[in-house]
Amino acid sequence: MLDATLKSQLQTYLNNLQSPVELVSYADDSVKGQEVYALVKDIAELSDKVSHTEGSDSNERVPSMVVRSVKTGSEIRFAGVPMGHEFTSLVLALLHSGGHPIKLDADIIEQVRALEGEFRFETYVSLSCQNCPDVVQALNMMAAINPQIHNVMIDGAVFKEEADARNILAVPAVYLNGEPFAQGRLTLKDILQKVDKNSGKREAEKISAKAPFEVLVVGGGPAGASAAIYAARKGIRTGIVAERFGGQVMDTMAIENFISVKATEGPKLVAGLEEHVREYDVDIMTGARVVSVTPADVVGGYARVELSNGAHVLSRSVIVATGARWREMNVPGEKEYRGRGVAYCPHCDGPLFKGKRVAVVGGGNSGIEAAIDLAGIVEHVTVLEFGKQLRADEVLQRKARSLPNVEIITEAQTTEVVGNGERVTALTYTDRATDESHTLELAGVFVQIGLVPNAEFLQHTAQLTPRGELIVNERGEASEIGLFGCGDVTNSPYKQIIIAMGSGATAALSAFDYLIRTPQPFAEQKVA
Repeated sequence: MLDATLKSQLQTYLNNLQSPVELVSYADDSVKGQEVYALVKDIAELSDKVSHTEGSDSNERVPSMVVRSVKTGSEIRFAGVPMGHEFTSLVLALLHSGGHPIKLDADIIEQVRALEGEFRFETYVSLSCQNCPDVVQALNMMAAINPQIHNVMIDGAVFKEEADARNILAVPAVYLNGEPFAQGRLTLKDILQKVDKNSGKREAEKISAKAPFEVLVVGGGPAGASAAIYAARKGIRTGIVAERFGGQVMDTMAIENFISVKATEGPKLVAGLEEHVREYDVDIMTGARVVSVTPADVVGGYARVELSNGAHVLSRSVIVATGARWREMNVPGEKEYRGRGVAYCPHCDGPLFKGKRVAVVGGGNSGIEAAIDLAGIVEHVTVLEFGKQLRADEVLQRKARSLPNVEIITEAQTTEVVGNGERVTALTYTDRATDESHTLELAGVFVQIGLVPNAEFLQHTAQLTPRGELIVNERGEASEIGLFGCGDVTNSPYKQIIIAMGSGATAALSAFDYLIRTPQPFAEQKVA
């Protein structure tokens, strides 16, 4: 199952086990069943601290495997073969079950350990989903800490009937004790806020009690990471506040234009960014978004930043790096069927539509790339482009047109997503050349029509473009004193990772220049 290189790497990791781990396989004669058995057998042969038994419990999913801590009795399950993006989840489950320290703050570990009651999580994934491992690993860590918490990763492609029965058309999808719990991106803090009702209040109080920052970066993507590093290297008090670290890059699979790196993937790049930021004295606050910013010249020399969890933060300067999000079609049925046939990530959700008919709305690079990816999985892909011609690069257009199961329709205006109350069944569009309405019977709609800047919280604070972008000059300065911007949230003409990083550095250097030319506020001027 594992090649020699992977075995060697895994054996090195398993040397960190401090206590025994038992692997239990539930396999049958199917291809996936034999793969699970072979994988478990290979792992057990790499360490004398890992044992393998064949399970007989009729209630377990087949094929699957259980990672059990002999010392604590904690159990972590994988239904399917945890390879692809989920192989890292398996390795971490082994290490954490074997007593290797979990890289979480001590207060978070104690909070998880103190949870009372039984929590049985089921996490549906696809092995091509780059967001799924974050959710799986967060729940697995909780299970390793508290034996009353259990999590099973379920490959929706392997357990298709089960996924269909629960109408799961977008991943990750999490169930708790048999009931829907969450869908999409989810951090460990998000999970704790949902299961520990007082955690949000405690976190808000903790954040509000922090001393004022000199530079506060709002956003944790490439621009925000760059800005934080450049600010921290100046030796000034620096903080980052973001819903999650990584931003849109977490949803990007192939990155081939990041200079000096021939090819990488978004989650891998984000992991490197976060590791780099943590090398410096940067206070990272995740799990909350900014809802408003009051400029420094209004609050006695400190900008006041309000967060969605009720907390507030003070800082002498603020760098906005909130990036952008997927643009929505804003047609009837889109919101109603989001996660039930309407999707925005072909890499994540594509495998759930295997053998079905789907549409991709958008004829730019992202839309045509999505169509090419999906063509290898689904029965048929229809690309709907609003304009008279596609906007994607010619090389991508040639590839898409060469695929027999890809149809391209231009001058098509999507008017409605149709469903049966449970999932998408069709899409209607208007031919802009003839004004005729058409209906496509399909199971999924992948929306790829560009990005919207995350700058709504600034609409009463700073000058924005008609498209909602924060207006900054060549130094990254916004219209308000002490406010700076960088990356895709700004009016930068090119939305590229490497450009966002450069603009983050520019904004940080400009903020530092502003600070050294601005008097330090007196203590009595600080507004709580």
